[in-house]
Amino acid sequence: MNADFVFVDVPGIRWDAKYATWDNFTGKPVDGYLVNRVAGTRALVNALEMAQEKAESLGFGLLLWDGYRPQRAVDCFVRWAARPEDGRTKARFHPHISRAEMFSLGYVAAKSGHSRGSTVDLTLYHLGSGELVPMGGDHDLMDPISHHGAAGVGEVEAANRQHLCSIMEACGFRRYDSEWWHYTLADEPYPDTYFDFPIA
Repeated sequence: MNADFVFVDVPGIRWDAKYATWDNFTGKPVDGYLVNRVAGTRALVNALEMAQEKAESLGFGLLLWDGYRPQRAVDCFVRWAARPEDGRTKARFHPHISRAEMFSLGYVAAKSGHSRGSTVDLTLYHLGSGELVPMGGDHDLMDPISHHGAAGVGEVEAANRQHLCSIMEACGFRRYDSEWWHYTLADEPYPDTYFDFPIA
């Protein structure tokens, strides 16, 4: 990896790198994810360490789904979106929009902030039980229900989203309004660079 990038190895932070698995909107492992690990800039990892400490004070831990994303993975998304719909993942990930609309509506981008190394997709889990905290929708559900402040989200789920948001914003992250799980370091070290080395 690039010398300024590391794996996220922080006590209390768990990971499930969805794009290294078959459990993602493309339905198979994505180009560039050679291991099920989450990586990012050292600045990202330092900020996540602070976020984990803050989460623990509230009885939560952090579970990461994605961090640094190679440009070749984003290119894989673009190719996938151009193929005919086969219905395998539509009901779960984009029930009300087409593959092409994922891009026009801002859920997927041809140039992703993830490729700059300081963006993360994550959620909370309960420290006591290890169970994921209910958020009113899963990772990569490309639907208005995933937006911050979405109508139709239950009171408990809305409060949990706010817990995550307050933790992340207190530790130097900016939220992405269309995805409750997506945060970018406000002072990211590579704001104009899109990296393409694999996660290996």
